[in-house]
Amino acid sequence: TRPAGWRGLMRRGAAVAAALLCLGAACLLGRGFDPRAWLLPPRGRLLSAAELARYRGTAGDPGLYLAVLGRVFDVERGRRHYGPGGAYSGLAGRDATRAFATGDFTQAGLVDDVSELSPGEMLAVRSWLSFYSHSYAAVGKLVGRFYDENGAPTEALRQAEAAIEEALKFQAESEQRKQQFPPCNSEWSSAGGSRFWCSRQSGGVSRAWTGVPRKLYQPGARGSHCVCVRTTGAPWGQLEGDRGDLDNPHLEEYDGCHPRAEQCVLPV
Repeated sequence: TRPAGWRGLMRRGAAVAAALLCLGAACLLGRGFDPRAWLLPPRGRLLSAAELARYRGTAGDPGLYLAVLGRVFDVERGRRHYGPGGAYSGLAGRDATRAFATGDFTQAGLVDDVSELSPGEMLAVRSWLSFYSHSYAAVGKLVGRFYDENGAPTEALRQAEAAIEEALKFQAESEQRKQQFPPCNSEWSSAGGSRFWCSRQSGGVSRAWTGVPRKLYQPGARGSHCVCVRTTGAPWGQLEGDRGDLDNPHLEEYDGCHPRAEQCVLPV
C-alpha cells in the first residue's frame, strides 16, 4: 500500500511540473519564440525546385517564398504583391532571376538563366538581391543552377558574380567618363538644323568649367556623341599640361565650328 499523503504529493508534483512548463513557455515566447516555427523550413535549409514550388501562397501551401540567384526569401510580408492575384505572383515558388532584370513575366521569361544578360541587367539583378536581403528573411538556398546538393556555390553562380563585378567596374568607368566628358546640350529643328552647346550643368554634371563641343568616339561603340571638353589645365589624370582634354585621341572637332566656341550649329 502507498504511504499516507501519496496522492497529495503527486498532485503537488504535477502542479510544479505544470508551472515549470508554463514558465519555460513564457521564457521562450519572451525571447521571440514562434510556436508555428516548426511549420517552416529551418533557416539555411536546402530546398529542391519541387519543394520551393509548394511555397506559392495558395490555400494549403506552407508559405510564400521566392528565390533570386538561388537564395530563397520568405516574402509573406509582401503577400499582396507576391501572393495569388498579386502583380508579381509569377515570381513566387521559383527562381525567376532573369525576369527581375528583363521584366519578362511570361513562362519563358520566369527562369533563372542569367548567362546572356547585359551588364546593366546584371546590375538590376544585384539591386534586387540587395533589396530582398534587406527587406525579407533569407530562409535557405535552392539546389539547382546556383547551389549544389551540399549548398556550395556552383560555377554558374561564380560566373554570375563575376559578371556583376564586371558590370560594377563598367559602371564606375562610365561615371568617370561622364565626369571627364559631360554630354552636351542639344536640340534639333527642321528649320535650323542641329545645335550643340555646353554649360556648367550640361549632361547633368555640375562643374566649374564650361568646355567646348566635340565628337567622342568610344572603342567598340558605333558612331559618336557630343561631349563637352575642358580647354585649360592638365589633361584628366595628369599633372602637367595647359590644353585640358583637347588632345584626347578619341575626340574630333565638328566641321564648320570654331575650335573654341561653346556652341556649334550644324545646318540642315
